[in-house]
Parts: sequence; C-alpha cells; structure tokens
Amino acid sequence: MDKQHNYVTKLDIRYKHLEKIDIPAIVSECKDKWYNESLTKVNDSVIRVGIVEGEYHWHKHDNEDEFFFVLEGRLLVDYDDKTIELLPQQGVTISKSILHRTRAPKKTVILMVETTAIQPTGD
Repeated sequence: MDKQHNYVTKLDIRYKHLEKIDIPAIVSECKDKWYNESLTKVNDSVIRVGIVEGEYHWHKHDNEDEFFFVLEGRLLVDYDDKTIELLPQQGVTISKSILHRTRAPKKTVILMVETTAIQPTGD
C-alpha cells in the first residue's frame, strides 16, 4: 500500500514470459478502489494493469513517458489546461515532465506501459 495515498501498488512482476495473463481474473479478484500491478516486463519497460475508481493525485515523471490504454470504463487525464477523455480501446502517451492526474468516475480497467525505473506516484 502506498504510504502517502490510499493506493495499492505492486511493483514486483507477476508473470514470467510465456505465462498467460488473465485480466478478467485479476479484475474479479480486485477489491481495491485504486489498484496498480506490474504484469510483465518487456525489455526495459513494464506492462501494468490499473483497476481504478476515483482520483489519483497531481504528479509528473521527470525522466519517463508513460502510456495509458483503457480496456473498460472511462479514464479522464487532466493536464494544466485541458482534460482528455479515454473510452475503451483508446489510449494516450504522457510525455515526461508533464504535470497530470488521472480520474475514473466509475470502475475502470487500464493497461499502462512504463519504464521499470518509473515511480508510479511521481517524482
């Protein structure tokens, strides 16, 4: 559990290469409002699943870009001057150093692609 915020963040890789990843099973197991788990490593990046509802805090990553892709639900990504709405099968890349926050008005399932060095809560 993140000590500053009410988030569950699991950074250890759950699946090795060639293991089947079952997102619906992970979603059905999840009882948390804001859950982030590293699924697998691809070269120097990790693929994470987020099962989220509510707001994440404003933050940025000084040295890493990150990618969000919605599987189900609705994700809002706020920047200083605008909000991007993502629906299922839509994604966005957030450039490093961009202040942002994510919000999910209802339970939303997302995939994230990030470097292994990234701190999910920001720098």
